[in-house]
Amino acid sequence: LLDSLLQESLAFTAAPYKMFRTLQKSSKNVRNLVNSLEVQSRHMSAALPQPIINPDVKYTGIFINNEWVQSESGKTFKTINPATGEVIAEVQEGDTADVNKAVDAATEAFRLGSPWRTMDASRRGELLNKLADLIERDQVLLASLETLDNGKPYVMSLMADVALTIKCYRYFAGWADKNSGQVIPIDGNFLTYTRHEPVGVCGQIIPWNFPLLMQAWKLGPALATGNTVVMKLAEQTPLTGLFIADLIREAGFPEGVVNVVPGFGATAGAAIANHPGVDKVAFTGSTEVGKIIQTAAAGNLKRVTLELGGKSPNIILADADLPLAVETAHFGLFFNMGQCCCAGSRVMVEESIYDQFVEMSVERANKRTVGNPFDLSNEQGPQVDEEQMKKILGYVESGKQEGAKLLTGGSQYGDKGFFVQPTVFGDVTDDMTICKEEIFGPVQSIQKVKSMEDAIERANKSTYGLAAAVFTQDVGKAIYASNSLRAGTVWVNTYNTLSNAAPFGGFKQSGIGREGGQYGLDNYTEVKTVTIAIPQKNS
Repeated sequence: LLDSLLQESLAFTAAPYKMFRTLQKSSKNVRNLVNSLEVQSRHMSAALPQPIINPDVKYTGIFINNEWVQSESGKTFKTINPATGEVIAEVQEGDTADVNKAVDAATEAFRLGSPWRTMDASRRGELLNKLADLIERDQVLLASLETLDNGKPYVMSLMADVALTIKCYRYFAGWADKNSGQVIPIDGNFLTYTRHEPVGVCGQIIPWNFPLLMQAWKLGPALATGNTVVMKLAEQTPLTGLFIADLIREAGFPEGVVNVVPGFGATAGAAIANHPGVDKVAFTGSTEVGKIIQTAAAGNLKRVTLELGGKSPNIILADADLPLAVETAHFGLFFNMGQCCCAGSRVMVEESIYDQFVEMSVERANKRTVGNPFDLSNEQGPQVDEEQMKKILGYVESGKQEGAKLLTGGSQYGDKGFFVQPTVFGDVTDDMTICKEEIFGPVQSIQKVKSMEDAIERANKSTYGLAAAVFTQDVGKAIYASNSLRAGTVWVNTYNTLSNAAPFGGFKQSGIGREGGQYGLDNYTEVKTVTIAIPQKNS
């Protein structure tokens, strides 16, 4: 049973939901693959709800002060269906003037004595839970919009992205009235305590690969701790973020607490990073853009958190459970069409099992189903847009020219939309571009290593440090490797196992700060020390 499930896991049949339930009931190792997507049946009905193939696009404006407005410039931009290349809708294009209006609204919402500043912390939690309730109510529409605008398979949109988004808001709702300071017994007749106060107006710039979830990762901790927000959505995928904005209004958040501006990075994003009225900026995206934002934020010394790119090593040692390692490495790279910042795109295999691992990996890639993301039998949809598809194919050409061995795939899939064939390279060396740079696509690079120590030494030479993994049945090796790899997250015998309770972020050029868990709250609070002279203290 285990072998057959490993061959079929995440390769959805005509009954994908039944497959998920079967996997959940099977061995612990296979169940971990499913749990890594956090597919929670309590969020789902007894049968997978059918998608809305042509969902109604209700919101295409700019959201300021709980109202929908048009751009000051009158400009719009097109959002494209990546599966067909066809236009879905025209969206209002925000720029500096619109960001200025949004910052003014957020500043007013944050003023002393405002409804938001005087609201009980527990009430903030109630509002976040209400937002989660509304998302759950509209989960099929949101998942359908996400698939239409982003291209990810509907099964994943519903059972991973939407389900995790609901859990994220609920998690941070619980923190709203628990983010407390300390009473500190200093010398003398004084009472000293600390307060965790909101930073203020937070600029947040989110990416296109997980639009719903990245919005939740940003809004959840910011709102739980009492901040106000100006958020720029990715121009490639604005539709679900705008829908959530209206749910925020419906949930009862006061005017100006959350403002959402669709637009381009060079205009709207730059305006947020440069704005003197923005107290903090949080960005998820490429390392190149992260450096630009950090420089721009220096103008008023904004607090900055950056979740950036990665080239995450996945180390497969000779004693690993090979079928599990092959399947999980496949999932760790190809999930979300390879468009994951923590994708295990550099697979480092100990030489004694290298040939067998490569053969099995190619076989698994060749079984991967690609096509219409609304078709429940497909594991892989299109890349997000034509630019991303061409960038990925450019990396494929680079790999071939630099001497890597193309084992399968390597071309555009089909004649419509922005699909890329599942691609596997072997004989990859450290100096090759596909081994050093983030591809952000369905391209698996496999290289041979002599030993665990060899793999760790070579992995740590990367300029990135977002995530890493090791597969071994030796607990001593697992602990040594996880303690030695320079990465913000290290997985052992699993991949992409993420939780709202656990922090996520990178070392080196993979970012600054952490998102998720109690650590994620620190990014959105200032610590204030208050000392009061008193007549006499008593122990």
